[in-house]
Amino acid sequence: MARPDQLQLEPGPVARSLAEARELAAGCTRCPLYRDATQTVFGKGAAALRLMLVGEQPGDKEDMAGKPFVGPAGALLDRALIEAGVPRDEAYVTNAVKHFKFAVRGKRRIHKKPDTGEIEACRWWLDLEHDLVDPRVVVAMGTTALRSLLGRPASITSLRGAAVTLDGERKLVATIHPSYLLRMPDRDAAKHEFTRFVGDINEAWQAAQA
Repeated sequence: MARPDQLQLEPGPVARSLAEARELAAGCTRCPLYRDATQTVFGKGAAALRLMLVGEQPGDKEDMAGKPFVGPAGALLDRALIEAGVPRDEAYVTNAVKHFKFAVRGKRRIHKKPDTGEIEACRWWLDLEHDLVDPRVVVAMGTTALRSLLGRPASITSLRGAAVTLDGERKLVATIHPSYLLRMPDRDAAKHEFTRFVGDINEAWQAAQA
């Protein structure tokens, strides 16, 4: 087990089911983020789903609830899934990093972007989810998710617009993180970008059905 100031990059424990993986992840100390987070926020969904959605990391509300995408970004994601024709229970939803990274400002906990070491340390859990769910298509929402899934830096712009092969026959669709829409000051631009986001998810869903 890693000390609080260390990153653990070697393989972790073997899990034969998502339930077992979730239980093991609850005690994760692979990077220092576990020290300040309330709890591990593991993915939600069942095995053998065709579509997997990967975000960046839990936010404040997710950290408190112990579930992914239950805050404002999650509400936007739910809306996008509905408009894209994707039943929420037909998609496995998770994050590249399982603990909330933040800075305290007054009484608020402000999101901080995970660094490369934290992404790599947590990649063990994402790879495990990937293997256990075995989706046909994976959606990378944001650069952190894309970095974790590809194992290298890449831009959303360079890969957005067409599904690419991730490994074997599995496909990857790159898109923005829904929290990006919440930060856009121009509401007309945000509406346009939301339409593109819905289109990306619909593209992934259609590819998952093929």
